[in-house]
Amino acid sequence: MSEDLDDLILDLLEWLGPGPRPYSEVLDAWRTSCPRLPVWEDANDLGFVERHHAPGRGQFVSASAAGLEHLRRHRGAARPSVTGGSVPGVVALSHADH
Repeated sequence: MSEDLDDLILDLLEWLGPGPRPYSEVLDAWRTSCPRLPVWEDANDLGFVERHHAPGRGQFVSASAAGLEHLRRHRGAARPSVTGGSVPGVVALSHADH
């Protein structure tokens, strides 16, 4: 993975923050058709993000434990408040469900 792409994946993980964001919002902001910058696709392939379903509320995306660890490892000293979060009633989907 290129350094530029890894930096963008770290930006995505940081942008997701401590709690889930609506799936449509994430795709609007991060999905690209540029084959040189597949940020969303690579983050998914690496298991750095996970999708969740909240009955009656829709789909959400959050940084996975692996994604948060990757973010801590590369930007943790500068951003010590990065932690995982959850939303009541949100059911996690496995990586294979993406």
